Amino acid sequence: MANGRKKLKLDKRMLSILKGLAVYILIALAALIFFYQVSGPPQTGNEVPISQIITDVKEGKIQKILLEGDKLTADVKNSDQKLTSHKEAGESLYKILEASGVDPKLITIEVKDTSIQQAWIGLISAILPVIILVGLMFLLFRNAREGAQGIFSFAQSRARLFTKDQPQIKFSDVAGADEAKKELEEVVDFLKSPQKYKEMGAKIPKGVLLVGPPGCGKTLISRAVAGEANVPFFSIAGSEFMEMLVGVGAARVRDMFAQAKKNAPGIIFIDEIESIGRMRGMGFTGGHDEREQTLNQILVEMDGFTPNDHVIVLGASNRPDLLDPALIRPGRFDRRVILNMPDLEERKAIIKLHMKGKPFTDDVDVEKLARRTVGFSGADLANMLNEAAILAAREGKKAIDHIVLEEAATKVKLGPQRKRMQTEKDRKLAAYHEAGHAIVGHNLSNVDPVHRISIVARGLSGGHTMFPPTEDRSNETKSRLVEQITTALGGRAAEEMVFKDISTGAANDLEVASTIARDMVTEYGMSDLGPINIKPRPMFGLWSRMTDEGGGVSQAMQAKIDTEVKKIIDSSYKQSQQILLKNKIKLDKVANTLLEKETLESDEFEKLVGKKKVLS
Repeated sequence: MANGRKKLKLDKRMLSILKGLAVYILIALAALIFFYQVSGPPQTGNEVPISQIITDVKEGKIQKILLEGDKLTADVKNSDQKLTSHKEAGESLYKILEASGVDPKLITIEVKDTSIQQAWIGLISAILPVIILVGLMFLLFRNAREGAQGIFSFAQSRARLFTKDQPQIKFSDVAGADEAKKELEEVVDFLKSPQKYKEMGAKIPKGVLLVGPPGCGKTLISRAVAGEANVPFFSIAGSEFMEMLVGVGAARVRDMFAQAKKNAPGIIFIDEIESIGRMRGMGFTGGHDEREQTLNQILVEMDGFTPNDHVIVLGASNRPDLLDPALIRPGRFDRRVILNMPDLEERKAIIKLHMKGKPFTDDVDVEKLARRTVGFSGADLANMLNEAAILAAREGKKAIDHIVLEEAATKVKLGPQRKRMQTEKDRKLAAYHEAGHAIVGHNLSNVDPVHRISIVARGLSGGHTMFPPTEDRSNETKSRLVEQITTALGGRAAEEMVFKDISTGAANDLEVASTIARDMVTEYGMSDLGPINIKPRPMFGLWSRMTDEGGGVSQAMQAKIDTEVKKIIDSSYKQSQQILLKNKIKLDKVANTLLEKETLESDEFEKLVGKKKVLS
């Protein structure tokens, strides 16, 4: 079937090319005929006046004359030379010779009949302009019709249909996400055998909302559901419903559901659904914009008066808090499947899946690599292994080793190296800054061990100190958050202690520390204000934009929040200063080694400062 469609498209394309070629040939032919009629026959090098030919006949120089219509070709005696001339149209050559006192019998005159040729030229010159005019009119009308159809096609769905004949993705192609796959197995089973559910009086969910951060496989697992169920799969992004014309989005929703019902049982997948499913009334223009009409139509199609059996809607979003309550209520999106960052076992499965087809050295340990990549999404892991393959090929290696994988993992998280010229002062400042982070974190029991320190610029940073988590954590304690703030401020503290000055290099550290401290106060209840959530809630809509309300937090409470945040930051900064004063010799040693080597791995760092003490 796919080959048939492909052949049909090629035939249509070839027919279109031939039509265009025919038009160009007709135009060129018409231009040639017009040029011939206007300019007359082409001139040759032996063209002479007819009077000269008559004179040559009188003098006996001409042996024979060939007459072709109005054209004369005279053969000169005792020579290969031929003279050409033209007589006036309608005049007889015999009469011209007799009028000039020449007996036509003195020479041989051959007459070639060109009446048929002249008749065809006349016929073509008369009919061809009409044909060209009709052809041009046809092209104009066809383009106008296609333009009109293009206008009406605005209301047609832009969803891409993936049928059974196309390559299918199965659950086996999706590594990790075991809990999500179990939730979706019921959807697959219903699409395969709906009768057993109907016999029990059960109804399959009309919609399943996939929620998770970017790169966790929401789109991939949706295609796997369609592949497992072996049903048609309509895929569309939420932004594809929107156009300048009012009502187009709602019309496309109607058309998409109509197509899905014709191909039922089937699946509709709407990616980034928050772009059209936002809470109504949150826009600046009120409640009558195009986006809200599109949302209203989706609500009606999913759970309205018209039954919508055997068509399941899968939606994907990383911002479920923005969705309208009417969209995610039972009866529309009945289920919410959470896809989190992969844990250790899931990362191992993802790494093994993407290692297929790539050569690796024997020193590559999947377990160690999975522990190294805590916090990586499935997309990050796939990108890391691809970058490792590219780097190994660029360096001329036969297989991917652990050094290449480490560089690829760092590149995915921090960006590529930037080889730029740095002054010695900048290098020294970066070395003490990064050494400050490392020394402070090394002396705090709740901070993960140092993995790598480098003063090589990556991305927007002039250097980096990496503390990758050694285990997957679902919660954070107050002591650990405070020590994270203290570690983040270690670079600024080292600069101030060594250079008696501070730089702009700590801007990102201050942002990280301030964000953690403010969340501790307003969201986690980890301050003297007590166990209360006072995080300012954003106000949406026209009224909040005009009044600039801050979400229900008074100015007095905001001042208390700022005081508590500053108290946490000041306390952590003093602690980082104290740690660096006690370890000034180690700080100098690490900084000087960084200036020499530029990068220190965990084992090299621990040789300089000793093993990390971790509380049990």
